[in-house]
Amino acid sequence: MIVAIIDGYTDEPAGLGVPPYLGIYPRYAYGAIKKAKKDASIFYLTIDDLRFVFEGERGIKTKNKTPNVSKAKRILEKSDLIIYIGGLHTPGKYLSAVPSQVEEVAKFIKNAKGIKILGGPAFMGSAHGGGEVISSKELKLAEQIFDYIAYGDLEAFLYDFLAKKEVNPFRFRNYEELRDYALLGAEVVKQFPDYPDFVIVEIETQRGCPKAMGIGGCSFCTEPVRYKKVEDRPIKDIIAEVKLLYELGVKHFRIGRQSCIFSYMAKPNERVPIPNAEALEKLFRGIREVAPNLKTLHVDNANPAVIANYPEESIRIAKALVKYGTPGNIVAFGMESADPKVIRKNNLNATPDEVYKAVKILNDVGAKRGYNGMPWLLPGINVIFGLPGETKESFEITFQFLKKILDDGLLVRRINIRQVVVFPGTPLWHIMDKVKTEKHKKFIAHYKYKIRHEIDYPMLKRLVPVGTILRDVRAEVYDNGLTYGRQIGSYPLIVGIPKQIELNRFYDVLIVGHGFRSITGIPIPVNINKESSKVLSYLPGVGKKRVVRILAKRPFKNKEEFLKLFEAKEREILKDIISLEMQ
Repeated sequence: MIVAIIDGYTDEPAGLGVPPYLGIYPRYAYGAIKKAKKDASIFYLTIDDLRFVFEGERGIKTKNKTPNVSKAKRILEKSDLIIYIGGLHTPGKYLSAVPSQVEEVAKFIKNAKGIKILGGPAFMGSAHGGGEVISSKELKLAEQIFDYIAYGDLEAFLYDFLAKKEVNPFRFRNYEELRDYALLGAEVVKQFPDYPDFVIVEIETQRGCPKAMGIGGCSFCTEPVRYKKVEDRPIKDIIAEVKLLYELGVKHFRIGRQSCIFSYMAKPNERVPIPNAEALEKLFRGIREVAPNLKTLHVDNANPAVIANYPEESIRIAKALVKYGTPGNIVAFGMESADPKVIRKNNLNATPDEVYKAVKILNDVGAKRGYNGMPWLLPGINVIFGLPGETKESFEITFQFLKKILDDGLLVRRINIRQVVVFPGTPLWHIMDKVKTEKHKKFIAHYKYKIRHEIDYPMLKRLVPVGTILRDVRAEVYDNGLTYGRQIGSYPLIVGIPKQIELNRFYDVLIVGHGFRSITGIPIPVNINKESSKVLSYLPGVGKKRVVRILAKRPFKNKEEFLKLFEAKEREILKDIISLEMQ
């Protein structure tokens, strides 16, 4: 049997699978097939492989070509089974890969002869961008193109279909069943385009929303729609999967497939579960024991109300994330709005006071700068515009809350601003007329601009001041003569480099400027005898005027000759970031 798994990339409230992140769905699907059909030949393809094959350079969305493109068409023609995995529920901006929609993949596979199966969150539809109400158009197209749609767990469907000849699109698996799928599916990472040096693997710890089990989920969220109960994955199973992936060469891990990492194995409570610090310490300690030389160990989501209401346990958890994790770790807080009326109307996670307290706790524990140039552990804040109950005043209330965090000297790694997307089955689906995205379009644009200029910009300057050195920045894409790169992690900063450098290499980068959501940096050491005047002008204390003097005096015979052009303070900064190579 020949099987093609097409990864259309997934992004949902509690999981990410957009390169360089390898999500859970392709791995579990691969493992289920392997368990059911040991002799199956399984090929992992990305949507970019298909874009390149069928549309060439014109169609490919990613800047990096992948190794399977020459085989993709032949694989599709010969495949007995074609599995498409997709679903974009929390749309954002992506650096080097763009998630697919059903209507796009339909063009590529409609004439293929194999049995076609749709899996992942795409069965609920996908968002092209913020401010949408998901229509039935994509879902109807999916029903026409695919022979089967897995509304439950894709891996459970695949195993039943192949091993038992049974068809149950609505079946969910438990964690005992998942154990084999996760381990057998780990080897698919070897077919991932960014393997081995640049792939970061998403690891599942929990499914379902603990808060939703007590007082219901947030009005817009698809997580409690899909999963009606909370299940915690056993620690030993998580560690076993990490161990196997590590042995396969993976060095970057994101413990991200959960709605709240601080709620892992927590004790249920009506509104806010009681954190289990001992379990999380055991989990992260165990990961480090089986993957001692990993390079990235980060997390993702957390409910700030959990941290604020149980500070003692949460501080202990945060300290474990610092002790066993790696710098640049970000805990994304689902605040969404600081307006009490919007919070009540949409059953949001936390009050402004709780969010502020949680931000303060993470700053106290994790704001110290680590060895890669980034603080060890910081919060991120998610904001959603367009929710029911929102008024003109709501925007200003949220802005003033964010400004208070800035004015109080606290650090937030990122403020993610989205417009609400309405999905079938969510509470918003039943009150679509109250969604304010279109009505408040001008206010949304104004406050997004205001937050980016008045909050993000000064926050970035505080987070990574000029002169900061970020270690291990991967050069990822070219655009208009620039190179864009980022460290590998949960929410890494995008660094714009003012020249083209070799891609898919790690560089140490000196930060020389700031944008609203990204920064400018230059790779170091800087060769003062060969570097362009443009790059030299970015060096601390140089500027355009001094560049002329530098160019006139080149080549310099030694560092001391170059450093004589500068004052003592500038010399101290420059001496360790320059090199000298005779022309």
